[in-house]
Amino acid sequence: MNTEGFRLNKNKNSIEKHPCFSKEASKHFGRVHLPVAKSCNISCNYCHRDYDCPNESRPGVTSGLLTPEDAVKRIYEVKSLFNDISVAAVAGPGDSLAEPRNTMKTFELITREFPEIILCMSTNGLNLADNLNELKDKGVNFITVTLNAIDESIAAKIYSYVNYNGASYTGKDAAGLLLERQIEGIEKAVKMGFTIKINSVLIPGINDFHMKALSEAVKKLGVYLFNVMPMIPAEKSYFYKIGVKGASRRDVIGITDGLEGINIMSHCRQCRSDAAGLLNEDLSKKLSEQEGESGCKRKKMPC
Repeated sequence: MNTEGFRLNKNKNSIEKHPCFSKEASKHFGRVHLPVAKSCNISCNYCHRDYDCPNESRPGVTSGLLTPEDAVKRIYEVKSLFNDISVAAVAGPGDSLAEPRNTMKTFELITREFPEIILCMSTNGLNLADNLNELKDKGVNFITVTLNAIDESIAAKIYSYVNYNGASYTGKDAAGLLLERQIEGIEKAVKMGFTIKINSVLIPGINDFHMKALSEAVKKLGVYLFNVMPMIPAEKSYFYKIGVKGASRRDVIGITDGLEGINIMSHCRQCRSDAAGLLNEDLSKKLSEQEGESGCKRKKMPC
């Protein structure tokens, strides 16, 4: 399909215009991630949230937080460098629905200013079910949920705590609660017509043997796309401290080649929370340099 064919498709629900959901679209269309979600309600053992660096590319990293109003300005900045932006997404650096006000306001402003742009969001799924009606009202059509296990004994090794409704949970209690809420949210989202992608972080020795069962489970839930990503252990994270090694693209291919019955994402770039442009030509570093933020810096992100 050529670029002109893409441009003729005005359907905001079109997978053919979403570079993450369509490998072909990624050759022609860009996306912009808007880091408006500052807080997180769970703690993943491969994550540590005080490290921001324009030179590093992994989920959860950003050169700064944006207000919803700044997010609209960022889209104009990105489009000045690469105009064919089809998707605007909230993907961190915290969880998009931990404190959903900024996320919802951002979507509202984008729809007003750029009605043609597809709206997308990433979440850990803990608060997904509670926010689906408002997300639908705001015009969001695509949701990515990070689901790393469907067995609470495995999930308990991945998460150190879960904060929900004013209470903090650890161990299997945390894992069981998170898993229950994730499944509820995914099931409800599929029934409501959202297009769902699952991100699963491949963690050697923790959940690598579990990916086939995970893929079978999300297939039954009606998920459109399954994306297995190699773990990149953040410096100072729990897994980094105890020596859990990261995975590789070869590890991912070795596992996903045997999966059947569900679409597998093979072109993921494990994007930053402020990624912009084409998937393989991220403009975030260039934008940071324009704003005078060229060096790495540590700053504690709120939990």
